[in-house]
Amino acid sequence: MPGSFPLVTLVVLDGWGCAPAGLGNAVELAETPVFDRLWRDYPHQTLAASGEAVGLPPGQMGNSEVGHLTIGSGRILFQDLMRVNEAVSDGSLLENQALVGAFERARVRGGHVHLLGLVSTGGVHSHLEHLQALLELSRRLGLEERTWIHAFTDGRDVSPTSALADLATLPPERIATIVGRYYAMDRDKRWERTERAL
Repeated sequence: MPGSFPLVTLVVLDGWGCAPAGLGNAVELAETPVFDRLWRDYPHQTLAASGEAVGLPPGQMGNSEVGHLTIGSGRILFQDLMRVNEAVSDGSLLENQALVGAFERARVRGGHVHLLGLVSTGGVHSHLEHLQALLELSRRLGLEERTWIHAFTDGRDVSPTSALADLATLPPERIATIVGRYYAMDRDKRWERTERAL
């Protein structure tokens, strides 16, 4: 057909990595005749799917959302983790007007600040350094004694026993509740889990 272009197909194979052959490489061990033929007979390219290549800190594992956003945009997009890390690093998080305003409202009204979230160094949904920065903001504004941590332990993006070390970095007198992410962060609409977390 005159003026037609060659076809290009973008195929995303989640979890299908290119790694050295060996007993731990399930892709290499599987029988994949169609894929093998496509790989052999057509031009192809692999992409980096973690760290700085997808807008995450060096060494940070990627995930489907990050990979798909990067592919769809055609450029590196700095992920929330990197943006919050930068704000913690340069001190701008402590000057964020929305955060300062929320803490100030609690201070002026004699209220309390409740920090709810995943206590983890996994970096997928949160990072412990972000919580430490919020605790510093609380100290600076004189709310240390009225700030409470409601910790969701991880065990999915990090070791199942990592919560012991992570919680030990927090002031124990500020920890109000502890619950596992299995209950507090259920995303399968299993409301009985969420109810137990409350």
